[in-house]
Amino acid sequence: MFGTTKAFSGFSVNDIAAAKKFYGETLGLRVSEEHGLLTLHIAGGTEILVYPKDDHTPATFTILNFPVEDIDKAVDELVARGVRFERYPHLKADEKGIFREEGPAIAWFTDPAGNVLSVLQQ
Repeated sequence: MFGTTKAFSGFSVNDIAAAKKFYGETLGLRVSEEHGLLTLHIAGGTEILVYPKDDHTPATFTILNFPVEDIDKAVDELVARGVRFERYPHLKADEKGIFREEGPAIAWFTDPAGNVLSVLQQ
């Protein structure tokens, strides 16, 4: 039924202006705004809807993953742009906040609304 439908994902934030600045300026994504909604334009033609929600509760799981060729370089650049990396007590991360033990190296951070994002070694 939906095999030929172009689906898209979305998530909520509590402040569209802060989200637009973070995703556009801090992360360097192409962002468009229409009717109070943001669209994140991801490489490869993927679009993600970001919508305002007054009673927004941040996701407790990773909502968006950014694969990168060099995780150390990506983490260093994000830190230089003011991003703080999360540390989870049950996962042993290195001094940069990168977890390298199982699977691809990965580091988590949050957007201004508290949603969890990650960069992971491709």
